[in-house]
Amino acid sequence: MNANPPAVLVTGSGRGLGKGVALELARAGMSVAIHYGANDAAAKATAEECAAVAPGAAQLFPLVKADLFQSSGRDVLIDQTLAALGRIDALVNNAGITSPGRADVLDNTEAAWDEVMDVNLKAPWFISQKAARWWVEHPGESRLEGGFKLVFVSSVSAEMASMNRGDYCISKAGIGMMARVFALRLAAHGAQVVEFRPGIMETDMTAAVKEKYDPIISGGKVPMRRWGQPSDVGRAVRSFLIGDLPFCTGEAIYLDGGLHLPLL
Repeated sequence: MNANPPAVLVTGSGRGLGKGVALELARAGMSVAIHYGANDAAAKATAEECAAVAPGAAQLFPLVKADLFQSSGRDVLIDQTLAALGRIDALVNNAGITSPGRADVLDNTEAAWDEVMDVNLKAPWFISQKAARWWVEHPGESRLEGGFKLVFVSSVSAEMASMNRGDYCISKAGIGMMARVFALRLAAHGAQVVEFRPGIMETDMTAAVKEKYDPIISGGKVPMRRWGQPSDVGRAVRSFLIGDLPFCTGEAIYLDGGLHLPLL
């Protein structure tokens, strides 16, 4: 087994899609820094599950706690990862929140807007910036095939509008441009960037609306007629990190079972 596993930071990996990503990367032989904001028990459980499926004795799964609502929390996240793993070969920006209260566009408040933008846009921007600076300072040192990797886990809402989650949709559209500008800036340094756009995903966060979405999905709104799973996102991220998309950067890749496809 690899005595020098790649080191990856996955934000928001204590549960949900981030946990699915962490587990797949652990299976692929990588060390993963498990970031979380408040739920210590869930993050610890994720780390334990990662360790259980890891094939290499050298793999590590440290917990890194940081509040992404605060600039201080965003600033220390890369430092914590470097302290725990000694390096960072890939960053997966997964953490995000939905629109507080899911208010109509005409009722959206400035406080709700700021909250969404702080976590969904400002946090990945500055965390990615700090990781990218480390990569530029360590040319040719990536343990991943094809160089360092930057991933943004976004949403179909980057393209599909919702009137009761306008701030959320705008934040995800912003992630699309963020992936492009980082891809252009980092290409000459041998780093690849990709954005994944999940659709309707089955996680603890969507459990409350399962009865609403079940008939929508089975009725064909999602052409593949099933819920997306955290492992669907995890396997896509793993494929990118192990080098299966060697000539791809700055692209938005949908993981939505065909939800975004125009249908007549």
